[in-house]
Amino acid sequence: MDLKPKVSKNTREDRELVAAAKRGEPQAFETLLKKYRKSVYYMLLKMVKNADDAEDLTQEAFAKAFNSIEKFDSKYAFSTWLFRIATNNCIDFIRKKRVQTVSIDQPVEGDDGSNMKFDVRDEDLDPNEHMLKQQRKKYLNMAIKRLPEKYRILVELRYFQELSYEEVAQELEIPLGTVKAQLFRARELLNQELKNLKSQM
Repeated sequence: MDLKPKVSKNTREDRELVAAAKRGEPQAFETLLKKYRKSVYYMLLKMVKNADDAEDLTQEAFAKAFNSIEKFDSKYAFSTWLFRIATNNCIDFIRKKRVQTVSIDQPVEGDDGSNMKFDVRDEDLDPNEHMLKQQRKKYLNMAIKRLPEKYRILVELRYFQELSYEEVAQELEIPLGTVKAQLFRARELLNQELKNLKSQM
């Protein structure tokens, strides 16, 4: 009698794709991206309620998952692991956004009905933090300059000029799907360039 738990066809396919991805086969990454992109996107859209933020977070989730694919334990479902990465990343994003949007002047009512005020430290008073921020900005600009021209333009339009995906597509006269795919690749290359720069410093 076989006591091993039955593995679904989908799980078997994912295990094969992950194994291929760990061997560095680009097609495996592309197949996993196509298979789960919509599911991850709609899950994140429910959380952030903003299409552009959900799109960015989707790309970040896949980038993080693919960059740490070696750590994935195939005893578990790839989709569960991926959704957990996406969810945790999204929660961090929401927390940061809330901190940025909360007014520091207006008191906030606590659960017990009491009023609280935020005592926020002025970052400008900390020269060490200011220096680190400038250093990160310098690394980022250097890494962007190292990107191939088509990716550099995409990054500048999306993240510096803050155009929507649709506006970038119109500006460059290319399909929306191409913009999303190339931006995903641009972010991967940018992360790699940042790692290279840090190792050289």
